[in-house]
Amino acid sequence: MGFWYQATPLWSWILYPISLLFFGVAACRRWMFSIGLLKSSKNKLPVIVVGNISVGGNGKTPFVIWLCELLVKQGYRPGIVSRGYGGKSDTYPLLLDEQTNGQQAGDEPVMIFKRLGLPVVVDPIRSRAAAYLSEHNLADIIITDDGLQHYALQRDIEIVVVDGKRRFGNAHLMPMGPLREPLSRLKEVDFIINNGEECEGEFTMLLQPDHCLTVDGQSRTLPHGCTINACAAIGYPQRFFDTLEHQQFVLNKTVSFADHHLYRAEDFSQFDKSTPLLMTEKDAVKCIAFAQENWWYLPISAELPTALEQQLLEKIKEIQ
Repeated sequence: MGFWYQATPLWSWILYPISLLFFGVAACRRWMFSIGLLKSSKNKLPVIVVGNISVGGNGKTPFVIWLCELLVKQGYRPGIVSRGYGGKSDTYPLLLDEQTNGQQAGDEPVMIFKRLGLPVVVDPIRSRAAAYLSEHNLADIIITDDGLQHYALQRDIEIVVVDGKRRFGNAHLMPMGPLREPLSRLKEVDFIINNGEECEGEFTMLLQPDHCLTVDGQSRTLPHGCTINACAAIGYPQRFFDTLEHQQFVLNKTVSFADHHLYRAEDFSQFDKSTPLLMTEKDAVKCIAFAQENWWYLPISAELPTALEQQLLEKIKEIQ
């Protein structure tokens, strides 16, 4: 919601009682997990949660990919669990394979699987997905994409990704603001990753665009700096459009869809077919079946400081 990231309008205070109720319910639920009134599962493998305390696109998925690549280089066998938001499967847990699509598993898990080729298990109950990985010996360390507030799964390391530009908006809890938990929650996590900015006590993550690739998987070249159309169905579409401009593309038309939007072929009738269409990698995995010849996506890779690598690997060794 746009007003979350602006000066708080007077009318929004009518939502404050609901935000107080949201806080009370969330705090009570967490307390019930802490004393055992609600069941919380402990997996035999180390569990790293990558999440956030606010809604919207903060850059979790690029960080998860970076983290998994780091662990593979160190000899680990990471497995990823996800709720699979936006997807619906007939059975859970769902272990992704080459035939799994975004309609079944959600866009982000499919994107992670296609990028990494590592075991990815989707289940609305993340603790059950984690159990599947360990019981089938598919991994020796578990990464959960999102799930900071999924206290039914105990975790060994908590990592929060923060949008460096928008931060926490008006710093109110939902629905008055974007926060899922109060800012005090940040004092409890192990690492805070700042997407795009520098801030004391946080590790800066820079997202670097790679070469554009075709959605249909063919090998073609998109001329640098050409005129394009663009679409995005992510939490913060403007960041993607800004990235394209920084890459010297000339934006003819841009269209934003709701985060995790399930694309249909007719969604693209509004674009001129003669102009290349560029989308995010997360969008592309949902458009393969009906992709046109001049549809492209822009892969993004995360860069993080060596100091984070060292501290994170040391933390992992401590919990093993």
